[in-house]
Amino acid sequence: MDRLETLRLFGRVVELGSFTRAAAELNLPRATASHAIQQLEARLGTRLLERTTRHVRPTADGQAYYQRCMAVLAELDDAEAALDPGARPRGSLRLDLHGSHATRVILPNIGDFHRRYPDIELVISSGDRLVDLVREGIDCVVRAGQLRDSSLVARRLTVLPEVICASPEYLREHGVPRHPDELAQHHAVGFFASQEDRAYPFELIVDGEVRSYQPGGWMRVNDAECYVACALQGCGLVQLPRFRVEEQLRSGVLVQVLADWPAPGLPVSVLYPQHRQLSPRVRVFVDWVVEIYAARFGPLAPHTL
Repeated sequence: MDRLETLRLFGRVVELGSFTRAAAELNLPRATASHAIQQLEARLGTRLLERTTRHVRPTADGQAYYQRCMAVLAELDDAEAALDPGARPRGSLRLDLHGSHATRVILPNIGDFHRRYPDIELVISSGDRLVDLVREGIDCVVRAGQLRDSSLVARRLTVLPEVICASPEYLREHGVPRHPDELAQHHAVGFFASQEDRAYPFELIVDGEVRSYQPGGWMRVNDAECYVACALQGCGLVQLPRFRVEEQLRSGVLVQVLADWPAPGLPVSVLYPQHRQLSPRVRVFVDWVVEIYAARFGPLAPHTL
């Protein structure tokens, strides 16, 4: 096997966790696949895979090598595609999606993406953690919040209206705030970014300017599902995108407060490394996800682009 074939084999072994399945997918005898990886490890002078009777998984060196290999193979696929502009986008597209946006916006429509681009294989991770796109071999991410990494290319998808709300039980016990200044007298469920331990205050537009408020509280979480669950249990006020609690507000299990003072809104963007700008796979996904968000939340106002 040549070096590129060996890299593709190694990538599939890592992704499938099996020599047998990877060899079958690539129409290779299992013995040939095993021998090729052994030769690769010998040439690199390190063990790339941990082998057990049930599973194969990468070592620390193997995981790092896998991520670099996937980036190299993606670059090669894009270079070949550039020579044939009429070719359909193909190959593996690695995505990392913000949890709620993955489950509530993107994945419910992902079948449409596959029908349009059947030759693209999606590899999707989901969560709120910060990722190093280049080091981890991620092609693009969808993230909510203000952008802090200027090395990435960003395209705004939407700006989500936010609400402050709480359970009826909490409001009966603690009262309903009638003005933003009264937030200091209330409990809130805190939300923080796990890798930064950075707390997020409430934000409202008061007298034409954005003001931050940090109510007290006895609980902090770093997961959107937990955040809503705590609000439903009466643990305190929460501020989050309206679409995330539309059903709860409609049914009355959560109640909006301070509706006369709008929040500035939560921006949502798709980001990708600069060297992926010309990738056909990235380009069609970005265009598709812009279309999905416009259909779900309406077109962006010009001043928010």
